[in-house]
Amino acid sequence: MANWDIKKLRILRTLQELGTVTATAEALHMTPSAVSQQLTGLAKQLGVTLLEAHGRRVRLTDAAHLVLRHAEAVFAQLERADAELLGYLQGEAGEVRVGAFSTAIPALVVPAVQELRRTHPGLAVAVREAEAEAAYELLAEGSVDLALSLAAHAPTPRDPKFSRVSLLADPLDVALPAGHPLAAEPGLRLADLAGEPWIFGSSGPWSQITTTACESAGFVPEQAHAAADWSAIWAMVAAGMGVALVPRMAMAGGIGALRRDDRGAGVALRVLHADQPRRHVVAAARRGAEGAPGLSRVLAALRQAAAAQAPDEGQGQPG
Repeated sequence: MANWDIKKLRILRTLQELGTVTATAEALHMTPSAVSQQLTGLAKQLGVTLLEAHGRRVRLTDAAHLVLRHAEAVFAQLERADAELLGYLQGEAGEVRVGAFSTAIPALVVPAVQELRRTHPGLAVAVREAEAEAAYELLAEGSVDLALSLAAHAPTPRDPKFSRVSLLADPLDVALPAGHPLAAEPGLRLADLAGEPWIFGSSGPWSQITTTACESAGFVPEQAHAAADWSAIWAMVAAGMGVALVPRMAMAGGIGALRRDDRGAGVALRVLHADQPRRHVVAAARRGAEGAPGLSRVLAALRQAAAAQAPDEGQGQPG
C-alpha cells in the first residue's frame, strides 16, 4: 500500500492552487527547495510521477490530479474527525474564528454574536475583517474557521475543499442626488440611469458587481469617480457628482454616512423594482468541519441574522 503523507499532500494541493513552487513556498513559509524535496519524497512514496517540467515552471501530471482527487476526501474526513473530537472535548464551548467583508460584519456577524452571547455564553466568536475574496484565502490557510463572502467572488460550490451555505440575496438600491430629475420618477429602472455619471470602486468586488448589474440592464456604466468607502460614495452622491448602487446591508448595518437618519442629507435612495440587482452572500467552512458544534451554532445564528435582513421591497422611496 502507498504511503499517503498528509503534510506532503497539503503541499501538493497548495501547488495546484498557486501554480508555482515559489508561490507555494511563500504561502507555506517554506523554502522552494524544501517544497521540491517534499514533493519528490511524496512521489517516491506513492511510486508515481507527480510533476513535469513546463518551460520554467512545473505542472501536475494526471497521476497528481488523481492523487489530489482522493486526497480531498481524506482532508474532508480529517476535518470531520477534528470537528467530532472538538465537540467531545468542548461541546458548544471554545472559539470560532470568522472572516467577513465589511458590510457583513454589522449586518450579519454582530447580530449573530449578540444572539450567541445570550444563548451560548461559553462559545466565543473572534471576528476578522477581510475583503470578500481574501476571506477564502484565510479559510484555506486555516486562519479562520468560517468565511463570509460574496458568491461572485468565491470558489464554486463544486470546489471539494469547502462547504458553502447561502445566507442572503442582498438587494442593491440606487442612490441619486436629492434634486435629480429621476429622484421621484415612478417605476424607476436601472436602465433609466444609463447616461448618468457613476461612482464605484476602481477595482475589486464592488467594481465588478456594479458593472455586471449595469451590463445586465443593457449598458456599460460611465465611471465618473472611483471610491470604495461608503461614506465617501454617499457624500459624492449628495454633492451631485453622480449616482451609485448601494447594498441594502450597508443601510441596515448603519455604516458611517449611510445611517437611516442621514437619508435626507442630499440623497434619494430608490428601490429598483423592475430590474432589482442583488449580490449573493455566502458562508463557507472547510469541507468536513461544518459539523463542529460551535461552528454549526455560529452558522445557525448567521442564518437567523440573514433572515432578519430579508428584502423589504418597501425600503427607500417608492419606486
